[in-house]
Amino acid sequence: MGRNAAGPAYNEDMARGWESKSVEEQRSDASDRTALGLSQDEQLRVASQERAARERQKQSLHLQRELILSSRPSNPGRRAALEDALKQIEAQIAAIS
Repeated sequence: MGRNAAGPAYNEDMARGWESKSVEEQRSDASDRTALGLSQDEQLRVASQERAARERQKQSLHLQRELILSSRPSNPGRRAALEDALKQIEAQIAAIS
């Protein structure tokens, strides 16, 4: 994609694949619910519940992340453990988003 006066296009520098994987996942989830014989209203309710659960999980991970970032351990071993935990939490947040 070309550049304009404002700068690079929205996804010019982004790796491709994330959006298509998300769409593929949503289609798979929808076909699974259809295979179970759920009505459209039930499918919407289930999808809404799944979205709410992901949001709660994301909020929990963000709170854990903030707790780690606010911690100032003087012990190098504890600091390394918190840095590892922070990396894991950030990876989980990225996977959910």
